[in-house]
Amino acid sequence: MSQENLEIVRRSADAYNRSDLDGIVKDWAPDAVLDWSNSRGVEAGVYRGHREIRAFAQRFLTNWDEVRLEIAEPVQVEDDLVIAENVTHLRGRDGIEVQARSTWLIRFRDGKQTSLTLYQTKQDALVAAGLSG
Repeated sequence: MSQENLEIVRRSADAYNRSDLDGIVKDWAPDAVLDWSNSRGVEAGVYRGHREIRAFAQRFLTNWDEVRLEIAEPVQVEDDLVIAENVTHLRGRDGIEVQARSTWLIRFRDGKQTSLTLYQTKQDALVAAGLSG
C-alpha cells in the first residue's frame, strides 16, 4: 500500500499543475479534510469533502496567472501517513513571482487520501505526526 500512497501524492500534484480539479480530488475519500488553517494566506481554513476541497483549489488557482507545484520525494512514515515537502511557484497578474514552501502531512485509508494538513516546516509536520519533538 505504501507505494500506492506515494503515487497518489504524485498524481494529485500533477493534476494540480494541470489545473485539473477533478484529478485533484480523484483519490480523496468523500469525507476527506483539507486543513489549510496553518497557511499564512487568505485561504487559510479547513475544507471538508470533495465539493469544498475542489472549490478551494479552483479559487486558489484562479487567483494567480501561473501556479506550479514541486513536491520533494514524498516520504512514507507509517502505512497510512506520508510527509511531502513542497515549493509552490506563483506568478501574479502583475508579473511578480513568489515562492511558498510548506510541508504536508497526508493520511490515507483504504487507498484513499483522507486528510492533508499544511505545516510551515517539516519539523512542525513531524511533531504533529508524533515522530519528533
